[in-house]
Amino acid sequence: MAVDLSPIDETMLKELMGLHGMPSGAFNIRKDGQLVRRSSSAFIDIETKTDNPGIDIRIKPGTKGEKVYIPVIVTQSGLKDVVYNTFYIGDDCDVEIIAGCGIHNDAHDPSEHDGIHTFYIGKNSRVKYVEKHYGEGTGDGERILNPVTNVEMEEGSFCEMELSQIRGVTSTVRDTNAKLEAGAKLVLIEKLLTHGDQKAESNMKVELNGEDSSVQVISRSVAQDNSYQVFNPLVIGNCACRGHVQCDAILMGKARVTAIPGIEAAHEDAQLVHEAAIGKIAGDQIVKLMTLGLTEEEAEQEILEDFLS
Repeated sequence: MAVDLSPIDETMLKELMGLHGMPSGAFNIRKDGQLVRRSSSAFIDIETKTDNPGIDIRIKPGTKGEKVYIPVIVTQSGLKDVVYNTFYIGDDCDVEIIAGCGIHNDAHDPSEHDGIHTFYIGKNSRVKYVEKHYGEGTGDGERILNPVTNVEMEEGSFCEMELSQIRGVTSTVRDTNAKLEAGAKLVLIEKLLTHGDQKAESNMKVELNGEDSSVQVISRSVAQDNSYQVFNPLVIGNCACRGHVQCDAILMGKARVTAIPGIEAAHEDAQLVHEAAIGKIAGDQIVKLMTLGLTEEEAEQEILEDFLS
């Protein structure tokens, strides 16, 4: 049954996915643990799970140029929402999946959403997955997001995952696990902003199991005020494969960042590289922008936005 969205809901949908009203095509919108509205398409079926809360998304083989939207909104203080969403993507597809969760909490009790997403990507398919997390509200109740992303990629498939935490999330533990078969390629891009006393932990485990499989992990984060971040990726090469892990973080105020990039080679032809860089904004960058007419605060914001873009 269709449910009207409040102005707060509309604002969060705009923040998460740039939506004004309902999207076209296949989508599933969830609010406070309940379905708001759903639509399948000729090539994409969305069905309610029978064993767990959540949905099954089935994308037919050969589907090209289609998008799927699955936003979640939480506005109820004290709610803990857990969903299990499974994506079955057929062979030879080229699709985009847009997900995310926004929490609005004006009260004192914590609000939490834990989304467990599992992807089965068929042979020679291409998938772009965009996930944004966002928090807002005037209350002191925590806004908690703990996503789990599991990916299994068949031969010749390609997947780009852009995982972003925009602002306002009190604490998060992000777990990402992937297994790649021959010729599969995964690009994992994480963008994270914390401020105040927020905490964020990101754990990744990528297993390169098939010949000529590859992964590129890119993490860009900004830690402000007294916030704390931990980045803990691990790439395991079990064959002739390629892997690269890169972590870049900007520190501001009294914030702390711990980066523990890991690589594990179990084959003599595994080519794995990791690197990490943590530091403050370079003073000459701020000065250069100030000569163009920006204030120090505006220059700093411009640098941060460009870094996380």
